[in-house]
Amino acid sequence: MSEEMNKEAEVQEEAVDIPVTDGSEEEAADTAQTAEEETSEEPAQTEETEQSDQENESQKEPETKTKTSFFGKKKKEKDKFEQQVEELTDRLKRSMAEFDNYRKRTEKEKSSMYIIGARDIVEKMLPIVDNFERGLAQAPEDDSFAEGMKMIYRQMMTAFDEMGVKPIEAVGKEFDPNLHNAVMHVEDESVGENIVVEEFQKGYTYKDFVVRHSMVKVAN
Repeated sequence: MSEEMNKEAEVQEEAVDIPVTDGSEEEAADTAQTAEEETSEEPAQTEETEQSDQENESQKEPETKTKTSFFGKKKKEKDKFEQQVEELTDRLKRSMAEFDNYRKRTEKEKSSMYIIGARDIVEKMLPIVDNFERGLAQAPEDDSFAEGMKMIYRQMMTAFDEMGVKPIEAVGKEFDPNLHNAVMHVEDESVGENIVVEEFQKGYTYKDFVVRHSMVKVAN
């Protein structure tokens, strides 16, 4: 009996040494483990947040670049368009100036051609006028035929004057090589030097162009 009682006492002592827990320690351990897991998850979430922010920024940057490139492209196109307008305007001004010069040159050439043609006709008619003047100089004063010829002569000279054909004044004028053709020289102290004293053949001009020089005698 004593041995059995001793064994029971040992069993009870061993039972007393086993710590008794009511579950609070397990809950505390679980809470600590959960906190550690949450703590360990926070950096991951932070990294994910940073990555998402970077992605958003990277998405915004292309949009900004796209807008900038769009406006830059528009500005370049506008500058190119303005340059083309300036070039076309300059070409138009040059073409207008060239056309104006061509028009003036053409009008001048036409006028010159007309003057040259009219001058040739007048030059061919001058010998007829000379013959009229020679015939009238020899005609008697009271001859009716001569009076009719004088009327025709005056009509011809009026037509010449309206056309711009005018006789060159010579006698008593200073000798001008552009208008006069000196065929004789004479010493005459009563007349000034280089003065036309006689006209052998009358000269004519057409619109300020000399058709025929006057044939004259000049005093030295």
